Amino acid sequence: MSSPTGIAAPARCVPCLTLFADTLFVDDGTRHGDEVTTAMLRLEFDYGGRKIRAGAPGGAGRDRDAEGQACRVLEGLGAIELAHLDDCAVSPGARVDYVVAVDGDVHALCGFGAHAVPQLRAMGWRIDLAPDYPWQIVPHDAPLYTSALPDPERPDWFGLELGIEIEGHRIDLLPALLELLDMTGDLAQLTRSSRRCVAVRVDERRWLPVPPARLRLLAKVLCELYREGTRVRAPAIRAPLIAELCATLDDGARPLRWVGDTKLREQAYAIAMGPRRTAGIVAPERLCADLRPYQREGVAWLQHLREHGAGGVLADDMGLGKTLQTIAHVLIEKEQGRLTRPAMIVTLTSLVGNWEREIKKFAPSLTVTRHHGPDRHAQMPSLPTFDVIVTTYPMVTRDRDELAKLPLHMVVLDEAHAVKNHDALAAEAVRALDAQHRFCLSGTPIENHLGELWSLIDFVNPGLLGHREEFALQFRQPIEEKGDKVRLDALRERVRPFILRRTKDAVAPELPAKTMLVNAIDLSGAQRELYESIRVAAHADVRRHIKAKGMAGSTIAILDALLKLRQVCCDPRLVSVEAARDIGASAKLETLLEMVQNQLADGRRILVFSQFARMLGLISEALLGKGIGHVTLTGNTPDRQKPIDAFQQGRADIFLISLKAGGAGLNLTGADTVIHYDPWWNPAAQAQATDRAHRIGQTKPVFVHDLIVAGSVEERMLGLQRHKRKLADAILDDRGPGATGALTERDVDDLLAPLV
Repeated sequence: MSSPTGIAAPARCVPCLTLFADTLFVDDGTRHGDEVTTAMLRLEFDYGGRKIRAGAPGGAGRDRDAEGQACRVLEGLGAIELAHLDDCAVSPGARVDYVVAVDGDVHALCGFGAHAVPQLRAMGWRIDLAPDYPWQIVPHDAPLYTSALPDPERPDWFGLELGIEIEGHRIDLLPALLELLDMTGDLAQLTRSSRRCVAVRVDERRWLPVPPARLRLLAKVLCELYREGTRVRAPAIRAPLIAELCATLDDGARPLRWVGDTKLREQAYAIAMGPRRTAGIVAPERLCADLRPYQREGVAWLQHLREHGAGGVLADDMGLGKTLQTIAHVLIEKEQGRLTRPAMIVTLTSLVGNWEREIKKFAPSLTVTRHHGPDRHAQMPSLPTFDVIVTTYPMVTRDRDELAKLPLHMVVLDEAHAVKNHDALAAEAVRALDAQHRFCLSGTPIENHLGELWSLIDFVNPGLLGHREEFALQFRQPIEEKGDKVRLDALRERVRPFILRRTKDAVAPELPAKTMLVNAIDLSGAQRELYESIRVAAHADVRRHIKAKGMAGSTIAILDALLKLRQVCCDPRLVSVEAARDIGASAKLETLLEMVQNQLADGRRILVFSQFARMLGLISEALLGKGIGHVTLTGNTPDRQKPIDAFQQGRADIFLISLKAGGAGLNLTGADTVIHYDPWWNPAAQAQATDRAHRIGQTKPVFVHDLIVAGSVEERMLGLQRHKRKLADAILDDRGPGATGALTERDVDDLLAPLV
């Protein structure tokens, strides 16, 4: 073809690139040097069938601009011109123009094949790979496959498969993936954002390019599973990991096929996603109560876990109706014909009567009995005939062998933090119960450390968090000691489907305001001198113990020192030392009496909590001395309901309650003022006590007073309380920050510091 001027137009310039592997000799300044096998590129330009090497001299009719542009494109995609590598050489006669990855990095080589080659082909380049080219990329349309099948050795476990299908053949990628993760000392470095891909070997010459971000997610999932060589498996309760794995792989970039047990996959997605929207959920027909929307959601959640064979921890704030939601759940089971065995409620001894009353009140169609008291053995044969059995942790412990033989439809642990110690006899006894479904009720699933959460989860879903030692290594130590956010996120995600927690602020905005007040009290005179003398002696004794036995061996000495100082703050008469006998004044007790008289004058009704039953006795004496009537509840109160009824019915306006005996399970909405006479380590215990008044049914604003001796061990304990609250929030609340949980020698020195 001729141009209008009659001069022949140059043929079109088509870049042609050949990729092959060869040895690159790198001069390191010694006689030996290094030899690196890497990708070599030969660039030619096709002019109508005539090929010319890049950089070749002369040649008429060449499009020098097009050739230069092609070289710039190639270099922009990561190729390095051999002429620019002064300290490198190739085999004689290799005909090389460019090199990829001078260091032979397989991930960079596969990254070039996965990203640069398709771009060049899309631009019209001709690309040829040598038949033995060792970094070939599997076709983009080759689908990934995954499956999960029941483990033949353990039916309650599943085995995981992950691979790729090429020309109808399945190739397992798990061995290569696990080897890659094992060989990688620094996963963050391997998956840095500047890397195009991470190469996973498929066979001798083919590789699967994986985006770095996706490999990080994939590694996270695989690290949560149990491995035996190249075999990967997990307990069936860990099925949500299947959904997480599929979500990681299924990004639309490459087809993903499921080839395993669809039932297991559906269970995985169902548990991971939670129950469907609950707008259409109907309360059980015979429930004598109107469920609030969040309570309907709670019942739906319990039903959802039951349907999929999982247990859970209902961890709603105190006062949101965990008891009512549980009763509704049991009633649904009966109405739908599934309650062919009894449901057992295990609770605190003080709450047995409350459960019986609530069941008879809200679900009178349920038959209920208690397994408690000296005549319980005579009634044992009749237990299977009841719908609900209410018993206590001590009774389950004492009658462990007999109750373990009783088939149960479900077991519900109320105030489940009572078995937070996995080694306690009660914890062992409830695990021995033969129940098809297991649930826990606790507004405080984490009171002091993550081991308590493990104990509850291991009861409702054994195996979900692994063995206790494994959990300590994988989660407790990194989170509590190092504040590891990655492990915190992993733990939160693992337990998320099995813990339901709602706060009052979120689901019960109609509750009246709760105002928290700290009343600082100064010590003076003989009481202050007593505090300082005990503090100095106790601090010296604790230091000697720590030096000799370390922190772990000094627990008793530390707790004894703190106990004495707390008692001095409350009232010197609590302290069993000679110097305290002649001190008759207590700054805190005087403050309390003045506060109570002012509150009563304003028409307030008051709950006073103390951990010391003897302190409540001293308060009672002081109130009677001023002619102020009141009722008291401690562990020694023979008839608990009597003082409760007296207060709720308005026959007394002050209720003195020990934290242990009345900090949970009571509904005292008749009160509008809560006074914590003495603080303790655990903020959850105080929050539970406060919520005896601030709960559903309360119509008046609630004022909460903490009486704290300024500058003392009490004030310093508030800081430790905040740490423990953060630790619980970090797991139960997606917005919660991490926190450390262990008491350090520095903490002890701070607690035992002088009054300020």
